[in-house]
Amino acid sequence: MSTPYLQNYYKEKVVPELKKKHGYTNIHQVPRLEKIVVTSCMGNAADRKVAVDDAVAEIQKITGQRPSITYAKKSVANFKLRAGEVLGARVTLRGANMWDFLYRFINITSPNIRDFRGITSKSFDGRGNYALGVKEQSIFPEIELDQIKRQIGFDLIFVTSAETNDEGRSLLAELGMPFRDLKKKEEAPAEAAAQ
Repeated sequence: MSTPYLQNYYKEKVVPELKKKHGYTNIHQVPRLEKIVVTSCMGNAADRKVAVDDAVAEIQKITGQRPSITYAKKSVANFKLRAGEVLGARVTLRGANMWDFLYRFINITSPNIRDFRGITSKSFDGRGNYALGVKEQSIFPEIELDQIKRQIGFDLIFVTSAETNDEGRSLLAELGMPFRDLKKKEEAPAEAAAQ
């Protein structure tokens, strides 16, 4: 089995670039992508059990991996939710599956979003991990539009070994994550130089 393109790109291009940019002296200091977690929660669906089955099927199509079902840890009366009740689905991608999913997300899925101008770079958690919400599954090319039973939203969490948000942002930007805020910063000096 061959190494995914993005994994090779990380080793050959991203690692030297990050070492130069952040002044790392040891290759083990360079942040790396550890896993991608895809989750979906059906907390407010009236037919929650069926909705979770639909979410499991959609996540499996998108990621190529069977997700695990998540259960409520405690009862919440306002949401008509009991402890131990089926709540959603989650899958953790590592290795080749993770790199393939990231490549497809950056190069195929993101451009499918209508009026796409990039994603915000502000959703970091303070420790270099990035979270992104997707409102519906129709942006993924693996989903057949005429087969969609219900609109399902997802959370994508990109877990990195970075210590700070700046390092995590640099890593994901070098991998090709289409951050809208960073594009504006890069264009501003070029416009100033032209004037």
